[in-house]
This record gives sequence, C-alpha cells and structure tokens, in this order.
Amino acid sequence: MKDHRLYMDIHAIQTLPPSNVNRDDSGSPKTAQYGGVQRARVSSQAWKRAIRRYFADHSGADLGVRTKRIIDYVAEQILALDASVGEEAAMNMAEETLNKAGIKTDKKKRAAKALFFMGKKQAAELAKAALAGETDKKALQEILKEEPDIDIALFGRMVADDPTLNEDASAQVAHAISTHAVQTEFDYYTAMDDKSPEDQAGAGMLGTIEYNSETLYRYANVAVHELVRQLDSKEKAISALKLFVEAFSNSMPSGKINTFANDTLPQALMINIRGDRPVNLVSAYENPVRPHDGYVGESVRRLFEELKKTEKFVDKPLLTLYLTQDEVSEKPEGQAEDSLRDLLNDLDQLEDLM
Repeated sequence: MKDHRLYMDIHAIQTLPPSNVNRDDSGSPKTAQYGGVQRARVSSQAWKRAIRRYFADHSGADLGVRTKRIIDYVAEQILALDASVGEEAAMNMAEETLNKAGIKTDKKKRAAKALFFMGKKQAAELAKAALAGETDKKALQEILKEEPDIDIALFGRMVADDPTLNEDASAQVAHAISTHAVQTEFDYYTAMDDKSPEDQAGAGMLGTIEYNSETLYRYANVAVHELVRQLDSKEKAISALKLFVEAFSNSMPSGKINTFANDTLPQALMINIRGDRPVNLVSAYENPVRPHDGYVGESVRRLFEELKKTEKFVDKPLLTLYLTQDEVSEKPEGQAEDSLRDLLNDLDQLEDLM
C-alpha cells in the first residue's frame, strides 16, 4: 500500500417502527440529548454485536471468539490436534500456556478474569505451541498478535492485564441517534391463560413495555490503511470492508425483536472514501428534523447537503458511492448504485486508491 492514509466513511438513514432494540438498565429504550431535544439512541456496542453476528451467519470468514472461557477454547484446539492428550491434561496445558503468555486466569473457575478476544488461527497456533512445550512469553505473545481475524482487526482488543496484547481497532462505530426529537411511549399488554375457566375472563398476566419509533442516522468509519496492515493483504482488506458494509447495512440488534419484528433496512446508504480524515455528518441533524410527510426524505436530503458543506473544511472524497430506496431530487457528487450488491462490487475500486 502506498504511504498514505485512506478512510472509508459509512452513512445510513434507517427508520425503525415501534421497537426497543437497545435498553438501558431500567428497560427503557436508550436516548440521548442532541440539539437541545431528546433523541432515540442505539449504542455502538449493540450494533457492533449485531454486525459480528451477521459475520458469523453470512460469511465463511474465520472469526474471533470473545469469551472468558479461553482455557476451554485452547484445550479444544489441543485435543483436535492430539486427542490422546486427554481433557484434563489439555485444560492444564492450555491454562499454563495462557498464563505464560501473560493472560491471568481464575484457578477455581478455570477461566480468564476478563473477556478475551482470540482469533481462531491464534487459538490453533497457541495449541500447537502448548503441545510443543513452548514457554517463552515473547514467542507466545507473538502468536496472539499475528493474523488477527477480521472482527478482531475491525473492532480491536483491550487487555487490562497486559496492554502489549492490545489490538487497535481499525473501525469506529458511532451511537446511532434519531434525526428528530422522540418521546418514549408505553405499551400496556395482557396475556390470557389458555386454561382459564370460561367464567374467569381476566388476564393471566399484565405489564408494560416501553418503546419508541424513529428515523436513525447511523455512521461508522474504517481506517483502510490500518486494516491492510493488520490483515497484511489488500485483497483480504477489501473483502473484509465489503463484508463490513454489508453487515452494517443489513444487521439489526436483537433487543425485543420477537415483540416488535422491527427488521428494517436502510432507506439510504452512502460510502465516502477519503484521503484526509473521516467525517461524521451527524451535524446535519443538530437542528432536529420536523415531521413533514415523515422524516426520511428530509433526513436523506440533509445528509447529502451536509456532505457538500464539509468541503469548506476538508477535501472532497476520493470516491462516493450511494444507494437510496427512493428517487431523490438532490444527489451528491458520486456514483449512484442500483443495489447493495452493485455497491459492494464497486468497492473493488479501492485497490486503485491503496
């Protein structure tokens, strides 16, 4: 890759009907104050989790496992290589090897003291090292740093016990917020008892669920130059970027989804490839959108308009690809796409910019 920075910005406008995809500690939909009014909010953690689940369900890529049960995970890899070792011996070898690598474990629970994000190839190589009797900390840590799976490269890894094992995230994901003001509402519900006698017409149970509905502005970016360095391959990086864009578009946090069935898709998706710096366009909605034939049309118009405004401060994107469900009158400079599949195929142009 040429010696320069390259960023991919992803922007989406997406409506959600009555739903509660991301709850706070009291069960209420998460909210935020922006532009002096209350907005609906979906945390970045919730959507990153949904994106990782999409990776697992819709790709054949090797993915990392984030768990405290890394002793079990490495022991499974040891047994896969040599079943004659036996389960207890494999657990002991796995724990000793992890400890030698600088990862602290709880001896009673036989688990790491904090969630650890480990790649599939990293676990397999650690198992080989355990069977070979490798005890050198530097050599074991190199295994945990090399060949990160795409989700580890994109979302990073933080290890409090030993920061040298940290993996910087090449992706940033913003909390999605509504482009307009919202108010949380309450659904009072009852459930009938199927075996209730006919002369007892009352409900078997009752309760309330909080929800809201909104048009969200969603944003994420990827430091493409960092992703290429982490995966050590332009081809792998472009493939990972395509999967990330697809997952960003089509994934959905699963909170209360059986209750609300809020499986929507974006009404607009825009990709900007930039050579200077990433740019979040949430400022388009600091003045909240007012309802006029819904919120989507005005939200999309402002998104494209805000991109043009930013050119007073930063360079024009090197490449812009955009996709809208409906025809729009004001379009950004760039390449209009007919489908998400076409947009993903056109991301191959990234190779010429690397």
